[in-house]
Amino acid sequence: MPAGPFRGSAAITQDWKHFDFAVADGVATVTLNRPEKLNPLTFESYADLRDLLHELPQRGDTRVLVIRGKGTAFCAGGDVHEIIGELVTMKARDLLAFTRMTGEVIKAMRECPVPIIAGIQGIAAGAGAVIALASDFRVVAESGRFAFLFTKVGLSGGDMGAAYLLPRVVGAARATELLMLGDTIDAATAERYGLVTRLVPDDGLDEAVAALARRLAGGPALAYAQTKALITRELDMSLGASVELDAMTQALLMTTDDHAEFHAAFTEKRKPEWTGR
Repeated sequence: MPAGPFRGSAAITQDWKHFDFAVADGVATVTLNRPEKLNPLTFESYADLRDLLHELPQRGDTRVLVIRGKGTAFCAGGDVHEIIGELVTMKARDLLAFTRMTGEVIKAMRECPVPIIAGIQGIAAGAGAVIALASDFRVVAESGRFAFLFTKVGLSGGDMGAAYLLPRVVGAARATELLMLGDTIDAATAERYGLVTRLVPDDGLDEAVAALARRLAGGPALAYAQTKALITRELDMSLGASVELDAMTQALLMTTDDHAEFHAAFTEKRKPEWTGR
């Protein structure tokens, strides 16, 4: 899968210093790697996530992104000492730069054409919960827990786009409960609320994430990318505008090699060989 032709002077980053990163068979995996502190985010890991998400479509080797946490947790949110301890000393200009950066991670997740899977065990709290929310798929172990706990530290529950995304996933009433009260919910409750794509036993999480990643990596990449784009863009569009955008998108995809490959495979009674072209 070649990289796109629209590259500038900057090279693709090969060494990400603030999380583990690997690519194999079209699947890129980010692993938050501070298990002793439940994989908290820092200023640097936020920035690396933002930059990686902008690079992914240009890499040429990635069809799906998996985000995981090492050890017993997904992500406990921002590091209390390394982030919150620093924020209380900052002036307004730097505080706004930080909050814009964290929001840019979520915006980049939704606008990245690559499907994103969050594989969640243990706690997904604060920013970790929003990163899970912004993913396209949430595969959750029975030990999984979610906490949108921003109000519990004296901040707005609508951090990093949560007040935009969460009502669209679980409904306004549930979102009000989760964002205003900030309480922790277990995996079964999260599934009942509609926050979980697949609920699996703890010992089945790795395989469930890998199986979904393989399916997405082996599928029609252009169709997936455009589906994600339409889901994201049409949240704020009228029905008429949405139907017109759907029509234009379908007409474009009807000219692709993948669509022609489906017809050829159907005629020849074989599985399609998707190329993402």
